[in-house]
Amino acid sequence: MKFFSLSMMAGLCMGLMAGVQAKTPDVKIGILTDMSGPYASMGGSGSVVAAQMAIDDCLKAVCKGMHIGLVSADHQNKTDVGASIARQWLDRDGVTAIADLTNSAVALAVQPIVREKNRIAMYSGPATTDLTNKSCSPVGFHWMFDTYSQSVGGVKAMIKKGGKSWFFVTVDYAFGHSLQKNASVMVKNLGGTVVGSVQYPLNTTDFASYLLQAQASKAQVVAFANAGQDAVNSVKQAREFGIVKGGQKMVALLLFASDLHGIGQKDAQGLTYVDGFYWDQDDASRKWSARYAKAYHERKPTMVQAGVYSSVLHYLEAVAASHSIDGKVVAAEMRKLPIVDPIMHHASILADGRVIHDMYLYQAKTPAESKGPWDMSKLLATIPAKEAFQPLSESSCPLVKK
Repeated sequence: MKFFSLSMMAGLCMGLMAGVQAKTPDVKIGILTDMSGPYASMGGSGSVVAAQMAIDDCLKAVCKGMHIGLVSADHQNKTDVGASIARQWLDRDGVTAIADLTNSAVALAVQPIVREKNRIAMYSGPATTDLTNKSCSPVGFHWMFDTYSQSVGGVKAMIKKGGKSWFFVTVDYAFGHSLQKNASVMVKNLGGTVVGSVQYPLNTTDFASYLLQAQASKAQVVAFANAGQDAVNSVKQAREFGIVKGGQKMVALLLFASDLHGIGQKDAQGLTYVDGFYWDQDDASRKWSARYAKAYHERKPTMVQAGVYSSVLHYLEAVAASHSIDGKVVAAEMRKLPIVDPIMHHASILADGRVIHDMYLYQAKTPAESKGPWDMSKLLATIPAKEAFQPLSESSCPLVKK
């Protein structure tokens, strides 16, 4: 009789567990990114691959039995297009979380929509710090990097080399404005000066007039506040214009593995930049990046694509733990669970939605130092998580209690 009772109890527990699992709602991830423009190589279809890897990994672990869908779309770097897609996904298509959001202006347009619909947004592609300041959201998480983190290491490294006077070549929209602003503050705080700047339209191919202004400024440092194909074009053309040969130093405030690959080792050599993930950092990053490369045309991942994997995996783990797709419920669980994956080190989530983690100062290798087409960078310094990102004491997010 005792054996029968225990069997019944075990069966009842298994039934209850199965019932709980069955009650976990269906999940659908939307990757909203640049599929065809200047940021396609750092996000784009590679971000979709990273999201699918996260789904596959979670289904093998805590997400067993869950139904998880994946959709993607090209926002074309247009706020109206991005906002329209996000609203349709959330209203009609059953999307429960949106990730990547490459392009700061698009991300700022999507943030209030996701908040209104009480779902989750995870930003690995945009850089503006507004996402965790005046435009913060209880269901929005800024995952990988921002303009503050890019300024901390890059500016300090250049100031230490004697680069006191700065001229900015800046892409003319929210991302570029934020990057120049944060970098300028850092320059001034470290005793330097900003002697001038010039802004240009996104997706510019000819930087001649902007580089002439940079040369004429006589600034010791010419800083590029841009990314993606714009960064590739501006750096390559700056080499051709003799910016470095003329005695000026050059810094790219935001570079990705895809950008360095596009610039080429000859033109990229010597550039210092800040990154949140590098494929050859340690055994875990190498193993994960090998899987990614096998799934995506033998290309190494950028920190945007790595961030998509990390954020989607963490979101799915939170859904599995909470058995909910309610934005506030899942957000609370995301803040509660530790972030454990091959991408992030010493990661945690602040009250304003900023995900902090260690960042790294790298320098592009010379052709002689490189052992292959993707062996592009060497580590100069690790920037601890609490130093790499804006402290809560400086946040203007209404969610932060002063």
